[in-house]
Order: sequence, then C-alpha cells, then structure tokens
Amino acid sequence: MKRVIVSVTNDLITDQRVAKTCDVLLSLKYEVLLVGRKLKNSHPVSRAYQTKRFSLVFNSSFLFYAEYNIRLFFFLLGKKKHLLFSNDLDTLPANYLVSILQKKKLVYDSHELFTEIPELVKKPLIKKCWLGIEKILFPNLKNVMVVSDAIADFYTKKYGVLCNVIRNLPQVFTIEPGVFPFEKNAKKVILYQGAVNIGRGLELIIDTMPLLENYLLVIIGDGDIFTTLKEDTAHRGLENKIFFLGKKSPEELKKLTPLADIGISLEEDMGLNYRYALPNKLFDYIHAEIPVVVSNLPEMKKIVAQYSVGKILEERSSEKLASLLLSIDKPKYTNVLKKAKEELNWNMEKEKLILIFEHLS
Repeated sequence: MKRVIVSVTNDLITDQRVAKTCDVLLSLKYEVLLVGRKLKNSHPVSRAYQTKRFSLVFNSSFLFYAEYNIRLFFFLLGKKKHLLFSNDLDTLPANYLVSILQKKKLVYDSHELFTEIPELVKKPLIKKCWLGIEKILFPNLKNVMVVSDAIADFYTKKYGVLCNVIRNLPQVFTIEPGVFPFEKNAKKVILYQGAVNIGRGLELIIDTMPLLENYLLVIIGDGDIFTTLKEDTAHRGLENKIFFLGKKSPEELKKLTPLADIGISLEEDMGLNYRYALPNKLFDYIHAEIPVVVSNLPEMKKIVAQYSVGKILEERSSEKLASLLLSIDKPKYTNVLKKAKEELNWNMEKEKLILIFEHLS
C-alpha cells in the first residue's frame, strides 16, 4: 500500500479541508499519516488514519515556524512514504527539501495567499522572508492546489505554475439542529464562525449590535483577538447580546450553525489574501440553510450574487450593516439555499481531487 504523509501547522481538530483530503486519499487506498502540532488546549484527535502532533517549545512568532519545519524535516526524512502532501507555505520548506533529497512526489495545497495575510502587513521583515521562501520554492512545484480562481490566477501570473482549483466545499449532511448554551428569548441570531483574528470584520459587527435591539451575536472560534473582543464586549455591557462559544469541532458546528438566522463573513480588504478569499464558513452557512451577509470582495460576492443566498455589504459602516441585517428574512431564502447546496458541495470537488492524485507529475 502506498503511503502519504500530510502535514499542517494546526492541531488537526477543526481543519475540515485537510480531513476531507485525507478521506479521499484513504478511498484511493493510500496509507495516510497526518502530522500537525499539539497545543495546551488541543482536544484528543481520533481519525480513521494515523495522526502525529508535535509538542513544540515555541508556539508563536518566526521561531515557531522554524522549529516546526526543522522537526518536520527530520520526521519526514526518517519515515517511509511514497507521497508528500504539504498544506500552506508554513509546511513547504521541510516537505520540499525531503522531496528533493529522497526524490518523492510532492503535492502542495495553498489554503490562502500566505504572504498576504493581515498578520504580516505590519511585519515587513518577516513578510520579506516568507516571500523569499515562496519565490525560491513555488516555481519548482508541479502539483499545486488552491481554494479559489483568483488565487490560481495570481500564482499562475506570478510564477508560471498551473494551479488546480479545489474549493473547500462541505460534504452533504442531514441538518440535525442542536441547542445554544443560552436562551434566545425569541431573538434572531447572527452567527460568525471561524478564526477570531484581525481583519475578519468582528469589530464592525460588535459596534453594530447596539443598533439591533432584537438580535444576538454568536461568535464561534478562537484566535489572536478572542480575549480582546471578549473584554471589549464586557466593557460595553453587551454580554447579554454577544456570546463567545470558543472553538468547536466540525461535528458540533453542524448542529449549531443551523440555529442561526444569518451568517456573516465580513473580511476587510487587508491585502490580497482576504480580497481573494473564499471562506469555508460561507459554504457552511449555505449548507446549514441560513442566508449570509458578506463583504464586497470578489470571490465571496460572486457566490452570493450567483446563487442569491444573501446580501453584500457595499459600505462598511454600522448603520449600513444594521440596515442590511434587518432586511434579511431567513424563511424567504429557504428554497434558494436548498438549491445552492445541491451544487456547492464536496462531491464535485472530490472528483477533481481524485483526478489530481491519479495523474501526479
């Protein structure tokens, strides 16, 4: 049996794209080993394939990435494998070096434009380092996957590398709603799920909540500004309107997401990474059959406009956002959401992914 080692820098728990990719590899009779890292608050992981999580000395800053890639390099070097699968630029150095040294095929999946993430905007030296790594390695890649057409076009124009677009669409599932850990009291629920980081529009929606008398905001996820936003909410006396539920597993999300009345994806135009983003949560909302409000950014608004599953925020102000949210009536979107999720699901993407693995360069 052929063996593939898949690597990521997260703790494996919430990365649905990687989980779906590993399932496809299993269906193709690969022996799968998924490698990530273990954090202090990481939950146990149980999969139908082997997993390995590094406990690192450094879990932030450039030292984290350096330590992870050094650990990963020696780990990969000593393991039997037929194929390497690297997720994002922060795992590519180790994977690329091992692929060259041991003449192994390498698949690279870019979940985002890593060198354009907002966290690097104010760190020009670190950004320059990552750009240098990308410029050295990317032109030599032969099997590349990305999450959107815009990102594919960007890399092809910049490096002359053909990229396969595999959108991060959900698998089809039966909606079985759970229960929120608080009383709704007949109020409507606005939901944000995903990374709680800068540039996600969370400050804007929190600023907007005092204008929405009969609405609650639920934030599911964790990230760099989680504690700051929670403290700000308490300082404003909005604890009864805004609820932070922390990180949830994909299984838990499937039960919580359908309980909302509106899903939001309000990324700011903070560099090309967000401008070209096609967030998982947009499709998760659609599959949970809740209408969406999204930023006026090309990939997101293209989906919303094409399938009529919500509205686009064209002016980023609390007043405009409140008006848009008040105009959305969930029941009126039921039919279009059902139709959209018949097309926007993992089945078609899975077939494209299988073709990639069957014709590796």
